[in-house]
Amino acid sequence: MSISGSDVSSFDRLHREVQRWIREQGWSGLREIQDRSIGTILGTEADVVIMAGTASGKTEAAFLPLLTKAAEAGPGGLRVLYVSPLKALINDQHRRLQTLCDRMDMPLTRWHGDAPQAAKTRLLRQPNGVALITPESIEALLLRRPADAARLFRGMQAIVIDELHAFLQGPRGLHLASLLRRLDGLASARPRRIGLSATLGDADMARRWINTPRPDAVVVLQAASGGPGIRLQIRGYEEPPEASRIDDLAEEGSQDGLSQIADHLFANLRGSNNLVFGGSRRTVEALADRLRQRCERDAVPEEFFPHHGSLSRDLRETLELRLKASDLPTTAVATTTLELGIDLGSVKSVAQIGAPRSLAGLKQRLGRSGRRGDPAVMRIYVREERLEPDTDPLDRLRLDTVRAVACIRLLQENWVEPAAEDASLATVALHQTLSHISSQGGISPAGLHRALFGRDSYLAMRGGDLADLLRGAAREGVDLLEQSPDGLIMLGPAGERLVEGREFYAVFSSDEEWRLVNGGRTLGTLPITNVLGVGSLVGFAGRRWRVETVDDRAKVLDVVVHRSGKLPRFDRPANEPLHDRVVAMMREVLGDDDAPAYLDPTARGFLSQGRASFAALGLERKTMVPSGRDTLVLTWRGSAVNGVFAILLTGAGLEAAVHDAGVTVLDIDPAELRRVLQSVDVCPSAEDLSAFVGNLRSAKYDDFIEEALLRRLWAARNHHVIDDVSALLRTIAGSP
Repeated sequence: MSISGSDVSSFDRLHREVQRWIREQGWSGLREIQDRSIGTILGTEADVVIMAGTASGKTEAAFLPLLTKAAEAGPGGLRVLYVSPLKALINDQHRRLQTLCDRMDMPLTRWHGDAPQAAKTRLLRQPNGVALITPESIEALLLRRPADAARLFRGMQAIVIDELHAFLQGPRGLHLASLLRRLDGLASARPRRIGLSATLGDADMARRWINTPRPDAVVVLQAASGGPGIRLQIRGYEEPPEASRIDDLAEEGSQDGLSQIADHLFANLRGSNNLVFGGSRRTVEALADRLRQRCERDAVPEEFFPHHGSLSRDLRETLELRLKASDLPTTAVATTTLELGIDLGSVKSVAQIGAPRSLAGLKQRLGRSGRRGDPAVMRIYVREERLEPDTDPLDRLRLDTVRAVACIRLLQENWVEPAAEDASLATVALHQTLSHISSQGGISPAGLHRALFGRDSYLAMRGGDLADLLRGAAREGVDLLEQSPDGLIMLGPAGERLVEGREFYAVFSSDEEWRLVNGGRTLGTLPITNVLGVGSLVGFAGRRWRVETVDDRAKVLDVVVHRSGKLPRFDRPANEPLHDRVVAMMREVLGDDDAPAYLDPTARGFLSQGRASFAALGLERKTMVPSGRDTLVLTWRGSAVNGVFAILLTGAGLEAAVHDAGVTVLDIDPAELRRVLQSVDVCPSAEDLSAFVGNLRSAKYDDFIEEALLRRLWAARNHHVIDDVSALLRTIAGSP
C-alpha cells in the first residue's frame, strides 16, 4: 500500500504490524486527525485531547500510536487502560480493536460486570496488553482487590478516556478524576492521559480535568471541519384545541400533534435505519405506540422500537444489534440512551421531538447521521398550542420554535455549552473517603485531605468543609465513620455495611425523580432540576401545584393544588437546564426578521407569530407583562440565574415558577411587583438565600451529609450567580 503526502512520516513511525493491519483494512491513507495524533503521541510525552466527530476515526487516532508504544515496551504489564462510561461502548470498541490486537499478539480484555470472568482472571494473573473498563469496575478493583490492582496497574503507559465530555460534569466525572489520581499512585510512572470527545464546549476545562496541575501542557487536537454538510428541517405542528394532553397514548386516527408527527415519520423513515430522540420516556413510548399502530394498519413489518433506561438490557441490546447489522430497516425511538458513541452502523437520519435544550446534545445526536460520506440529516419536530383569545402571553411567543432556531444559529457558530460546576462534590468526597479507608485502612484527617484534595487533584474542598463532612458521617444514627483513640478515621458499622454492597461501586443515582404527594396520595414522579423551596410552583398532570414541604431524603414534594388551576404549557418541568447564551439567542431571534429556509411553512408561521407577539408586548424594552392575575418577568437568562432569582422572590414572600425565558410571579401585577423589588435594597447573599432552598439533596450519598454543609456548598457554587441576580434585580426594579 502507498501512503502519500503528509501521511508518510506518521505511517512510517507505526509498528510494522500496525502498518500491515492498516493495509488490510484497505485504507487509502490516514485521516488528518490520525496523522496529527500519531505525530503528537509518538513524538511527545504530552497528555492529549482528540476532538473529532462520531465515526471520524478517533479510536484509531489514539490506539495506532499507543499500541506502537506498547509493543516497543514489550510484554509484562498492562500498557493501555481504556475507560468508557458505557458497557455497550466497551463491547463495541472490543470488537473494533480485536483484530488489530490479535495481529500484535497483545491481549485485549473487557472488564465490566457482564464481561467474561476467565479473561479477567488471566489478566490479573499475568498483566499484559490493553484493558477496556468502566469507572465502577476500577472502583471495585481498588476496593475489593487492592493488592491485585497495585500489580495490575504498575506498568501502565497510557489511560484513554472516551466520551470525555460526559465526564466533565456530574458525579461520575468527579469520581473518575479521583480514581485516575489513585491509579497514578499505583503506576511506576504517571500514565499519560488521552481524552476522546466529539463535542467539547470548554477545551480549557478539559485540559484541567485531564491534567489539573499542568493544564497548559495538554495538547488539544481538533479535526478540521468540513465534509458533506447537513440537511436540516424544522417542522411545526399545531395542537388541536381538544388535545388537552399531547403525549399520552392515543388511538389510531387521533389528530393531535404527536400523531401527525408519527404520520410524517412513518411516511419518510420506513425502509431505512434512523434514530428519533423523543425526550421523556412518556413521549418515547407514546410515539413508538403510534408508529406500531401504523405498521399494523398497513400490514407491514414493524420497524419502530422504543429504547430507554427502563427497558430490560436484553431489549435494548437486541435493538442496538439490529441497527448495527443493517439487514432489517430499523428506527429506534429513544430518550438520551443512544446519544453516546456506540457504533450503530449507517444511520440515514436523526429526528428530535421538541426543540433542543443543549448544543452539546444536539451536536452529539447530529453526529449519529452523515456517515459513509453522506450529509447528516436532522429533522426537528416542534409542537405549539393553537392561539386563542385567552392564550398566555408567554405561549404567544412560540418559544419552542424560537429555541429551535436559536440552537441552529449557535450550531452554525460551532458553540457548545461549557460544563457547569457540579453539585455532587460532597457525595463523591464521602464515597471516596469510605473507599480509601476500606482499601487502605485508617487514615488521619490531614492525610485524607491530601489524598483526596491535594494540589494535583481536580476535586477541591476546604479542610474545614471536609472536617464537617467527616463529623456528619460519624454522628450518632449515621455511623458511617468513627475515629480511633490515636485520631485515625475508620469505617463505622454502617460504613462497613455500605461498602460491602455492589451498589457502592457507582457514585451516581440511577433514579433522580421526585415523588409528588397531595393529601397522602401519590400523584406520580418527575425529574426536578430547578432550585425549589416552599412556595415554589411545579406543573404536573395538567395542573399547577404549590410546594408545601420538601423532603430531601425521601425525594418527596408535598403539594397542594394552586388556585390558578390549569397548567400553562411553559410550566411543564424540563429535565435539562438552559444556558444563558441559548436564551439570549432566543431573544435575538425574536427581534430579527429573517425567515430561515430550513423552516417548513407551519414553523415559519409560528416564528412570525412569536415575533409579532414580541413586538406587540413591547418586550424589546419591557421586562414585565401581566398574565391574568400574574406577572411574567422576562429575564432572558438561563436556568441557573432564573432558579436563584425565583428563590429570591420566594424569600420575599412571593410565589414564583421558573420558565424558559424568566420567572412567573403569581397573584401580583407588574406595578406592585416593581415596588416589592425596589424595597429589596441589597440582593441577599448566597449564604442567606441558601436557607430557602429545599431540594439540596440531589446526589447519591447526600442523605448522610449534614444540611448546613450542603447549604454552604450550594452558596459557594452560586456566588457568581448572585452577581447576575443582583444586576437583574436592579434592571427589573427600574424597568417599565
